[in-house]
Amino acid sequence: MKYGAMNFPIKPVLEELEKISGLGFDYLELTLDAPYAHYTKILEMENKLVNALKQHSMGLVCHLPSFVYTADLTPGIREISLKEMIHSLETAARIGAQKAVLHPSYISGLGPLAMKTAEGYAHQSLCTIMKQADHLGIQLCFENMFPNYHSFFDPSHFTRIFKEFPDLKMTLDAGHANIDDPGKTKLYEFIQRFSDRIRHIHISDNSGKKDDHARVGNGTVNFKKFIRLLKQSGYDDTITLEIFSPDTKDLVKSRDQIALLVNSA
Repeated sequence: MKYGAMNFPIKPVLEELEKISGLGFDYLELTLDAPYAHYTKILEMENKLVNALKQHSMGLVCHLPSFVYTADLTPGIREISLKEMIHSLETAARIGAQKAVLHPSYISGLGPLAMKTAEGYAHQSLCTIMKQADHLGIQLCFENMFPNYHSFFDPSHFTRIFKEFPDLKMTLDAGHANIDDPGKTKLYEFIQRFSDRIRHIHISDNSGKKDDHARVGNGTVNFKKFIRLLKQSGYDDTITLEIFSPDTKDLVKSRDQIALLVNSA
């Protein structure tokens, strides 16, 4: 396994890279969100960033923008959001990323009241993004979300999309799968149904109510079972620790706990 951590985009990217490298991680998961990690900012520092990654022997995974609206009912908002995605994808390719994480389109505003229309726009956007990712040679990893996202939070939601897009892979987010799942089965069902699609993992803990991004062990995710099933499925790839704690010790301890489970599974 390779273990990574994500930058906080309200802080300068190079400083975040230095911190994550200094904590002993294998790669940076670069979230391409404003203000400091917007694609325009990344292009301004392209050479410095690429050189810093090489200097620290750090790999790179990119996370496409989270706060855009590619399924919005308003055409202008939808179109500019898609452009943001495409420019970010092109930037990811320029700086050497071979893998990019993609959130499903967020169904916002009046979208939940016109789900068929919103889902149609989301599908159109995904087709465009997939086509560009294929052109650029980037492996796109579609992430599972949680119920208030209104789409792609249940394993059943992924069956049709994976059939339609044979090259689309999956980011399995353990924290997301734990939200509003009283039976605590959704996370394991994702592994059982889509082990051949999973190419990236996000790790964080929560109490099952909201996306806390808490340290491992400070919530209700059964990581021992999760890691055991993940290893049994043959997974041996990238794991990003999404622990959004002001204390970096929580991030490092979480990584070390997961690594111990991986090694002992």
